[in-house]
Amino acid sequence: MYFSVRARGEPARLLFALAGVPFEDHRLSREDWKTIKPTTPYGQIPVLFVDEKPLAQSRAIYRYLGNQFGYSGENEWDSAQIDALGDEIEDFRAQVRPFIRITNGMLEGDLEKSYNELVIPATDSFFPIFEKKYLELNQSGFLIGSKVSWADLFLAELVETFTLHNKNYAANYPKIRAHREKVYSLPGIKEWIEKRPKTSG
Repeated sequence: MYFSVRARGEPARLLFALAGVPFEDHRLSREDWKTIKPTTPYGQIPVLFVDEKPLAQSRAIYRYLGNQFGYSGENEWDSAQIDALGDEIEDFRAQVRPFIRITNGMLEGDLEKSYNELVIPATDSFFPIFEKKYLELNQSGFLIGSKVSWADLFLAELVETFTLHNKNYAANYPKIRAHREKVYSLPGIKEWIEKRPKTSG
């Protein structure tokens, strides 16, 4: 359950699509949210319902689905590394959050100014780490191990948001751009992207 935008809800949708597992894509309007908010665990979304039981907090949802579908690493060490990387990607997301909120209509502001003053500096701070410490060392095309993980989907979806705004985004980070292309061409994900609702963020 999430708004009709990608943002924090999309990595979970991508995990279902990648695994080929049907799911109910419950998208809320702002008016719906006013009514439903008091019934959620923390007054926040996304919320995943499993056998009518709610699970809140986006990365908890990603980890749960990753564990259920086999996208949380090939061993316990890789799984821990994926969790740590997911936290680092969240740190990146936190720095660019105003841009994302402006993009999906949740915040008023100058989109181009936000892109130049927030997204570009954050990209130049975090992407050298993601390229050199993960993609260059791993050489599988994925961030950790030989298989795609939920962290790959988390990062690729953020890169997609900025690429939709500027097709030359991350031009100085070719491995990041190649990573996004690899993730978005995976069976299941490719089909989902073709049919999902078109949203700006």
